Amino acid sequence: MSRTIAVGCYLSGVVSEKLPLSESTIAVIGAGNMGQAILRGLVSTQAVEPSRIWVTTRRPEGARKLASEWGVRAASSNAEAVAAADAIVMAVKPQIFHGVIEEVKVDLRSKLTISVAAGVSTGRIEAWVGGPARVVRAMPNTPASIGEGATALCRGARSTAADLALAEALFQSVGRTAVVDEEHLDAVTGLSGSGPAYVFLMIEAFADAGVKVGLSREIAQSLATQTIKGSAQLLLETGEHPGRLKDRVTSPGGTAIAGLHVLEAGGLRTTIMDAVEAAARRAKELGDRD
Repeated sequence: MSRTIAVGCYLSGVVSEKLPLSESTIAVIGAGNMGQAILRGLVSTQAVEPSRIWVTTRRPEGARKLASEWGVRAASSNAEAVAAADAIVMAVKPQIFHGVIEEVKVDLRSKLTISVAAGVSTGRIEAWVGGPARVVRAMPNTPASIGEGATALCRGARSTAADLALAEALFQSVGRTAVVDEEHLDAVTGLSGSGPAYVFLMIEAFADAGVKVGLSREIAQSLATQTIKGSAQLLLETGEHPGRLKDRVTSPGGTAIAGLHVLEAGGLRTTIMDAVEAAARRAKELGDRD
């Protein structure tokens, strides 16, 4: 018997059972930037047949465009998508989340709701849906679109281990997952959820620096991108502390230590920590809105 999943719009935990994603029907509720990242990931990794994926967007033409581009199915409304699914992942912004829930809350009471809305607690979602609402929160990031996402998940009071396993299986098809306590979801939002923006800014800065010291833009960006990708992969594969890997690049009186001195003087660590903290605080503020 196949499972039906509705997805809207997360390093790696172990799924308790093998779930038949390839036989599942998925609906993406509110396919904006994150919803489309998940959509592209599911299609490109062949986790689910495109014909089994339904999408909704704010404007019908947006859903039709996605259907044409990816071979998925455009739903005429959120209600249609919810009616077709057993589990719903809501991929809408926190500011409009409550309004979307109001449209479909009666049908949601017999289904699993998977939310990726930053800052909106499972308790609040359960209250909005009413009845025996089963909720899992997930915080993915945009690299899910190439199967390299980082997703953290937590379960609500009424969701089961099987519900959590289903959500894990879905997001593990597009990257790595970690199960965390809900109190840490805002921190995850500030770190890995918003993190790609910080990394892209650093790549851009690296490339600008390369141009400043005489490289062409194309070569500078290529070298900067591969340097960050390779460094991250080395860390993942070795499992070493990043400080130890840094020390291996840093020879006495060499070039790397000269550059590191400038980064430390400029407060790089503090700035990054402050950025993550600010983003986590903003996630909580968004969730505190009605």
